[in-house]
Amino acid sequence: MFLKRFQLALIHTAVAMTLVPINSTLNRVMIFDLGISKTLFTLLAIFPYLLSPIQVAIGSFSDRHPVLGYRRTPYIFAGLILCVLGVAVSPQIAILMSQNFTLGIIAGVLAFGMWGMGYNLSAVSYLSLASELSGEKERGKTIATMFTIMVIGLIATGIALSRMVPTYVPEVLNRAFLIVAASALTLGLLGLFKLEPRFDASSSTTKADTYTVKQMTAAITENPVARIFFVYLLLLLAAILGQDVLLEPFGAQAFGMTLEQTSRIVSITNSFTLIAFIIAGFLDGRVKKKYVAQSGNLGALIGFLTIVLSGFTANLTTFYIGITLLGLGTGLSTIANLSLMFDLTVPEKVGLYIGAWGFSSGLSRLVGLLMAGVVADVATKLTGNALSGYLIVFGLEALMMFIAAIMLYRIDVGAFQKKAHDPSFVEKVALTTE
Repeated sequence: MFLKRFQLALIHTAVAMTLVPINSTLNRVMIFDLGISKTLFTLLAIFPYLLSPIQVAIGSFSDRHPVLGYRRTPYIFAGLILCVLGVAVSPQIAILMSQNFTLGIIAGVLAFGMWGMGYNLSAVSYLSLASELSGEKERGKTIATMFTIMVIGLIATGIALSRMVPTYVPEVLNRAFLIVAASALTLGLLGLFKLEPRFDASSSTTKADTYTVKQMTAAITENPVARIFFVYLLLLLAAILGQDVLLEPFGAQAFGMTLEQTSRIVSITNSFTLIAFIIAGFLDGRVKKKYVAQSGNLGALIGFLTIVLSGFTANLTTFYIGITLLGLGTGLSTIANLSLMFDLTVPEKVGLYIGAWGFSSGLSRLVGLLMAGVVADVATKLTGNALSGYLIVFGLEALMMFIAAIMLYRIDVGAFQKKAHDPSFVEKVALTTE
């Protein structure tokens, strides 16, 4: 099982790697070096997540329609290819916008659209496969392995980008992105090789159910715990993921950091996230998941507040302390909440619930990124101070983390399972399709 966990981790790493150049280098270049508005960049960045509702359809479709005897592999492969193509063409956004704004927008929609479709195809498929291959007892180890290796990959990618692109030169930027794309494709293909056992339809005693977005909505709204968890994930991830596009340009604006220095921010935060993963792995089975998750939530909350303080004091050391706390909190929160997510599924409806939580994740990134760009620009315009826009967004994200921390106390896995298996609940869900 260790080899399969490692292969799943390679796929997860490959998909995550393709986002690093966009969120740690391209955002800095477009927002700070080229002076493109944060709102415009985030409008492009949220485009992929407008597609997130299709995750439940993909999960359901792959359950019912194996390709060449495989239910997940073809969809993961297709998603990986789209992610790689998306990151490979994304430098053209910055290059074309500086030459022809209209063509730059078209390139942006193309690049982010391809990446987004690829992410939605692959994510729900490899998470469903991870759940199926691991079983209930092994899910914690699988999650820890997947995210530990992913973070190592993100650290390496961030360091490589900082060295390959010390300053903004279009040709250098393009070459660096192509290298990341090729590396991600290689890792993803290695992960897929002989990973999934062939599906034998003749030996299957049950037929996979057909799920729709309407059923997913009913499954969430009819189950009080699922409803709370959906909103909890939305707030939590919107706060954590929304800062992705702002930390690098904030570092440049507040402290005069170079492109090489800001590209290393992702490596610094992910280094401490990795440390947190190791701690979370040690605590697994010894401390309740909700306690670990809450520790991570509060750590990230304090991290955001510290980053805000660094902006007010113009103290670079305080900023580094803030991103360190943010990395540690994110790591603890990620492992514990993903393990909790797998607990909030039922075996016969893995595709449905993984699709639902995937939809929440995609929607949260959409909300977080849109809030980050729009609020930062509006605040900057109202105050006449570019720095204030960043600080207001980080403050809002701290508030969102605080609300999510309160909501966590209301999430009860036992109550979820009882309601999810309640015959009357199943009947109600079935009625929604009539």
